[in-house]
Amino acid sequence: MMKISTDEIEKMAHLARLKIDDPLKEALSYQLSHILDYIDTLKDVNVEGVIPASGAAFLNTVLREDILGDSPGPDVTLANAPERDQDFYTVPRVVK
Repeated sequence: MMKISTDEIEKMAHLARLKIDDPLKEALSYQLSHILDYIDTLKDVNVEGVIPASGAAFLNTVLREDILGDSPGPDVTLANAPERDQDFYTVPRVVK
């Protein structure tokens, strides 16, 4: 069984900017471990004679004409931004 540790759950939560309490960390560790074990069973599937294909390869791209419109402006586009500096989004630094 592939075990996902609570430390790995903490790292993922940190990267996703989530606060997770200890009981939930345990539950997520258990659930993700079982999901990965289930996915691991796919390596045992017999695919001999199956032609490789991708569902996306059969889709047609639907294009639409670009229509120029008025911008709603920064007050509307930034209305739900967690943080902003004048007319710009403010985000945490990723690269140091």
